[in-house]
Amino acid sequence: MIQSIHVFLTGLTIACLPFVAAAQSTHSSFETMAQPTDEKVACKAPKPPKDLAETAYIRNGYRAILRIMAAEKWQETGSCDCFLAVIKWEEVLEAGPTFQSSDDPKRPFDTSVLRERADDLLAERDAACAN
Repeated sequence: MIQSIHVFLTGLTIACLPFVAAAQSTHSSFETMAQPTDEKVACKAPKPPKDLAETAYIRNGYRAILRIMAAEKWQETGSCDCFLAVIKWEEVLEAGPTFQSSDDPKRPFDTSVLRERADDLLAERDAACAN
């Protein structure tokens, strides 16, 4: 009986060899299935620090202002460099009053309008810099 089990296991092992070989070859090609990394780093506005303003609404307004300022810098210079990393939050705070649309301290900006303006300007920049 032990001999018949041994024969059975040997036969099973031999029968499984093609599957093991296929699994090994699949495993080696699995490494090539990784998504290619985009070498170009996206020019994206950083998240505003929490201490910039007391509410997320106002911080988002400042983030849109930063994006507008970066686009305006592109218009001035014609350079396709990412100015979002160059402009300091202090500069954005100083520019804030020129973007104010209300005297309400909780909603000094129309964040939707600022975001749309930034999107339009940066889309223009991206199109010009893609060429």
